[in-house]
Amino acid sequence: MVPVNTAHTNPQVTRLIEALAAEKPSARLKAALAIGTDADPALADALVARSAVEPDFYVRDMLTWALTRLPSALTVPKLLAELRTGASQARSQALHTLSKIGDQAAWPAVTPSLLRDPDDEVARAAWRAAVALVPEGHEAALAEELVSQLGRGDREVHLSLSRALAALGEPAEPVLRAAAASGDAAVRAHAEATERLMRDPEASFELGVDHAKRIIALGGEG
Repeated sequence: MVPVNTAHTNPQVTRLIEALAAEKPSARLKAALAIGTDADPALADALVARSAVEPDFYVRDMLTWALTRLPSALTVPKLLAELRTGASQARSQALHTLSKIGDQAAWPAVTPSLLRDPDDEVARAAWRAAVALVPEGHEAALAEELVSQLGRGDREVHLSLSRALAALGEPAEPVLRAAAASGDAAVRAHAEATERLMRDPEASFELGVDHAKRIIALGGEG
């Protein structure tokens, strides 16, 4: 439950903070909507704290929206602090929200360790945040870092990484061409699928990945 500091809250704020921890997701969703609608800075800490533990996807999304309604000078430092907590959901949600806020002041905090985080959800959020926040001139270096993760995880992880690389556009092309010549079948297929996605966003993503899985199952390099 989000702690309530009554020394610094009025009854309305206290009620909304308590509602964020209600048993029913619909009640938590309604509370997050109300907080975002009013955009009261006094509730920033409660929104960040609830984001770290909220189990429902739709409520988490509403919490993010509510945070984007507040001044970035207030929310960004709080979200950056979450990246250092060690809790996976706290990190992934903070990254997701930072990507939606779009304040490039957060860019230095999207470190290689986050882009390579062993937790897939954290890494996926870091990829999205990095692409949203990368300053001009840093795209090629980011592309190299992202390409190092080719072949990782399941289909959803593959697709998230490919979309991030596709969003980078031209700066990602040289490193993808190099990866498409990799001796690792999974890396090669993922790179080829990403190139195909970049050329045609409507193209089938699964073909290249499925091909890699067949090769690996047969014990070959392709």
